[in-house]
Amino acid sequence: MTSPPAPRAVTGAADLRPVRAHPPDLRLAGFAVALWVAALASLYLSARTGLILGGGTLIAGAAIALLREPQGLRSSTGPRSSTGPRSSTGPRSSTGPRIQAGPRGPRGGAGRWLVAAVLLGAGCGAVATAVRVGVRDAGPLVALVEAGATVDADLVVRDDPRALPGSPGLPPTYLVAVDLTSVSPESGPRLRLTARALVLGSDPAWRPLLPGQHASVTGRLHAPRGGDLRAAVLSVRNAPRLQGRSSWTQRAAGALRAGLQRACAPLNDDVGGLLPGLVVGDTSRLDPALEEDFRATGMTHLNAVSGANVAIILGVVLCAMRWTRAGPPLIVLVCAVALLGFVILARPSPSVVRAAAMGAIGLIGLAAGRPRAALPALAAGVAVLVVLDPELAGDVGFALSVLATGGLLLLAPTWRDALRRRGWPGIAAEALAVPAAAQVACGPVVAGISGSVSLVAVPANLLVVPAIAPATLCGVSAAVLSPVWPVGAEFAAWLGHWPARWLVVVATYGARVPAGALPWPGGVLGGLLLAVVTLGLLIAVRRPLIRRLVAVVSLGAVLGTLPVRLVAAGWPPPRWLIVTCAVGQGDAVVLPAGVGRAVVVDAGPEPTPVDHCLRRLGVRQVVLFVVSHFHVDHIGGVAGVFRNRSVLGVITPDWAEPPGGRAAVAARAAGARVPMLAVGPGWSYAVGGLELTVLGPNEALHGTNSDPNNNSLVLRVRVAGRTLLLPGDAETEEQQELLNHLGPAAVRADVLKVAHHGSAYQLPEFLDAVDPAVALVSVGVGNDYGHPNASLLARLSRGGARVLRTDQGGDLAAISTRTGLAVVARGDPPP
Repeated sequence: MTSPPAPRAVTGAADLRPVRAHPPDLRLAGFAVALWVAALASLYLSARTGLILGGGTLIAGAAIALLREPQGLRSSTGPRSSTGPRSSTGPRSSTGPRIQAGPRGPRGGAGRWLVAAVLLGAGCGAVATAVRVGVRDAGPLVALVEAGATVDADLVVRDDPRALPGSPGLPPTYLVAVDLTSVSPESGPRLRLTARALVLGSDPAWRPLLPGQHASVTGRLHAPRGGDLRAAVLSVRNAPRLQGRSSWTQRAAGALRAGLQRACAPLNDDVGGLLPGLVVGDTSRLDPALEEDFRATGMTHLNAVSGANVAIILGVVLCAMRWTRAGPPLIVLVCAVALLGFVILARPSPSVVRAAAMGAIGLIGLAAGRPRAALPALAAGVAVLVVLDPELAGDVGFALSVLATGGLLLLAPTWRDALRRRGWPGIAAEALAVPAAAQVACGPVVAGISGSVSLVAVPANLLVVPAIAPATLCGVSAAVLSPVWPVGAEFAAWLGHWPARWLVVVATYGARVPAGALPWPGGVLGGLLLAVVTLGLLIAVRRPLIRRLVAVVSLGAVLGTLPVRLVAAGWPPPRWLIVTCAVGQGDAVVLPAGVGRAVVVDAGPEPTPVDHCLRRLGVRQVVLFVVSHFHVDHIGGVAGVFRNRSVLGVITPDWAEPPGGRAAVAARAAGARVPMLAVGPGWSYAVGGLELTVLGPNEALHGTNSDPNNNSLVLRVRVAGRTLLLPGDAETEEQQELLNHLGPAAVRADVLKVAHHGSAYQLPEFLDAVDPAVALVSVGVGNDYGHPNASLLARLSRGGARVLRTDQGGDLAAISTRTGLAVVARGDPPP
């Protein structure tokens, strides 16, 4: 019987070192990051400057890479013994400390190669971008753009047309990314070229165009905004003149996308608009307010095609192929075909290209059989994509996708393993580590864009993890089935609407969490600041003591500051009489009508600001929605008033102009089955201790400076023993008409919502008759109208009024106190 081998003696100190996991392979990361940054900077430089800087950095990088190391560092300080094989049980013998040599060189050599890689990457990025900028700034086209010339142009559509919302009742404007192939001015030769451009088309014929479609148009050239590769903006009023058809792949994709929209049509607006966004990034039907909720909860990446979509599709294919026991080459081939099909379905737009690149990186890792190959593959993919299309360097979605993937590769495995060592189940550890890593990696970019750090993003993304895959798979099934089995497609969409409904619930309620986002400096500096803080914390918490300290401080900050924010915010303030919402350049006024109930006067220009104002006030039911007049800055946000709350009635003035505004309000009321009534002077309404009376206009005014403004409903409100006056946008003519018919006493009020955003068209006698103690001005930051008028504000102040503006104080509330009236500013003005 053979005895077991004796244990090997361990005599070398080096053998006692613990075995460590391989560190991430970062050799290409410096090259890719430098290339990315240089490409972004070069988008804002001239082609000549970019070439000079790029050439200089390439020469410097090549010189450092070819620089020979000093001979003394290439060998050990003493001769190496070669009298026999080195013993594995004894210590190494040498005449002195030896510097390890090899292909990578010593530590100094590693640093030299890192510097060389950074310089070479910066040079490649600058040169590649400068070449494309040179095409963008081609002389003849630049001259036509600077002259604002009207041209006939041949173009190729690059992406799906995107509808921009216009004024209520007016058709949308379509934003279309195109490649110009030729431009012919009214006088001069036709220019043959290849340049990117943006078309602003007002004709509905732009909507059904597919990528790859050739067309001819007549329009006027305008200068682009800069910072990208677009050479011009082309404003086109007429329909495009089509030339041929787009490719069969694009037509097939268009049919599938249209079929998905048809399958989702029976679903309600929230889910029916979200499901196509989850599958193919089609957000044309998505409610803007819901999109804002996704942004507030850090879930906006779900509304666009991302690497997650690709991962879900490829995950299902992988499971199916492994069930068949197929080998790695066949698995990679089938996954590549599925990836190509998904790209065709979702369109090869920048977001789809980056998502496909992330999926391709996963395929490379699978084919190589080396997990450590994923990070170099990510760096290589970033470098290749930016060189091929330098415009991606400035694309926020591209940055978020790359950062999220990097977080999943670098942070998520470490955090998952740490949680598992502490007893967490594998599935729970994975579910927490993945969204947390992605959120931490993307945090600096999100903070720079939004000017805030979300506290609900990680919990919200964690809650929706189980629903993302089923919703996406059901949506893809609906798209694929739609051409051959429409009923089956509708059934698949119906199945998918259940997990999608959970996403809507999480986003809606997550956005309503008080103090769910902490303020943070915005812009590039704010993003860099959070990046430095995040990196410092990630490095520091590797030490157990610092990790415990950070955990205690973070927990204390949350438990200590969050209740303070909830209590100290004090919004809405107690005994509030009126709130003027900060909705930008427009009006939205809220009057209390009981717990969770209110009367709302006007809705501002956009749905999201008024919706958020009502949320902050806890308004769940609008007992009456009053339209002072139908200008877009008063009714553009009507959808926000109706969103997720009941509206019992709508009143409007008799003056129905502009007709598009009235049609928009009527359509919203009809869709919600809410009665709508045109009222005149003397009409009154009472609810929950609030009394509202219409004072004017007494008769329709014609030929004034603005007839819609001068036919605004003027309201007098009594609440808690105080009088409020809401004159809409009434100008001097209507103000004089009120004084003539009612007399000064009828307009006397404690609180005045200043008419027409504080414009100069105010009657001094009217202001003297009102004689308010508080004057609230609803006005947008940096508006082009010169509102509010400085002389008007000075006159109100001299009359004893406390004057506050929404562009400076955010939401404004007048409150009743034991000693009189007071005003509270929420301090969160819109950007």
